[in-house]
Amino acid sequence: MSSKDAAPSRAETLKQSEEWKKAVEYEITDHDIERQKKLLGHMQAAKTREYNQTATIDNIRNFAHGCGDDNPLFCDPDYAAGTRWGSVIAPGMMAGILNKPMKGDPVPDEIRALRKSLFKGVHVFVSGSKWDFYRPILPGDTIYSYNGDETCEVKQSEFSGRSVIAVRKDVKVNQRGEVVAVYRILRVLTERKTAAKKGKYSAIEPAEYTDEDIAKIDEVYANEKVQGGEPRYFEDVSEGDSLGNMAKGPLTVTDVICFHSGGYGFVPYAPTVGRLAYKNRTRIPAFYIKNEHGVPDVAQRLHWDPVWAQAIGNPMAYDYGVMRENYLWHYLSDWAGDDGIITHVHDEIRKFNYMGDTQFVTGEVTGKREEGGQALVDVAVRFTNQRGDETVKATATIALPKKQGLAMYPEVPRDLAEEAARMMARHWELSKK
Repeated sequence: MSSKDAAPSRAETLKQSEEWKKAVEYEITDHDIERQKKLLGHMQAAKTREYNQTATIDNIRNFAHGCGDDNPLFCDPDYAAGTRWGSVIAPGMMAGILNKPMKGDPVPDEIRALRKSLFKGVHVFVSGSKWDFYRPILPGDTIYSYNGDETCEVKQSEFSGRSVIAVRKDVKVNQRGEVVAVYRILRVLTERKTAAKKGKYSAIEPAEYTDEDIAKIDEVYANEKVQGGEPRYFEDVSEGDSLGNMAKGPLTVTDVICFHSGGYGFVPYAPTVGRLAYKNRTRIPAFYIKNEHGVPDVAQRLHWDPVWAQAIGNPMAYDYGVMRENYLWHYLSDWAGDDGIITHVHDEIRKFNYMGDTQFVTGEVTGKREEGGQALVDVAVRFTNQRGDETVKATATIALPKKQGLAMYPEVPRDLAEEAARMMARHWELSKK
């Protein structure tokens, strides 16, 4: 029996276990939905400690490399010293994986009660995001954040049955109390049992490649261009211009490992080892599901464990949605050059990116305008896999330099700046006690 034939039988064995049956018994209830809606608008200090709290030359480079990005603006201090920034800067979306605990007032009892065991045991995945960027992250910058849920919508899906679409707003603030970025994360919560029964994608076969197929992908890699230090001027850009071609893949488990190694922690559900894993398991037992050998392991292992992925209704393991979001940043920043500034990104994750899949990234300029003293270019980007499926749809706004002036970040909205200042003032006040 080949390994390809063996995996489904192991998945079926797992599905017959009491552990699996227990794992898929959790449901999205009306009570959970009502509690979630009552939480909307409550913002609080993020007290989680990510793998990285302060940006450094090394962790900026490692994060970029974890996304397959070798842009010297992020990776080469000698090169970056000659740019307008004077040093390496972080890829903007790195703000999402930097966090030092922010001190804040205790969570009110009524909020704590609403959150207790909320959506216990259901499957959560990222389906898209919106980013607004206001400042670069430089080596030495420490990032704090505060967050809260903004919206909650209930939907019926052919694949996952009843699901909840929730948007969480994360405000990222540096040690000077300046807003760096606002990250809105679209999360989809689904019942594992429903996903496992539907099997909508069960007919999808793993991608197979010949040497000629790999050579065609390699040709895309070989022809990718980093705009770098040659300014892309606003005056030289026209509607309909192509942003070029980029490849990402074929996806391997190694890619997922590199993304984690680059700093993606998935805190507070981060993969952990030994005693740390035991402590995490006692804290959030519903997040740990025994594998077919009886060993407790994280539910998120569907990103590298084909048996668990198949047990809950997918044909094979697949990437984190945020991996493709960071691939999107790579594509945009390659085109924008050292002097361009990505100010806004909106992406929608349309389909899974399975192990073995290759993403081909294309984009075009959809418009250009001058607004608030900025020269702005709007673009549309698509990720298409080797099957011809559109897996990511995105739009972005990029501030480009004019021949008589630099591109600048947008101003932080006054109410947001005041909110961030209050949160950081309370953090500093509590830090003195």
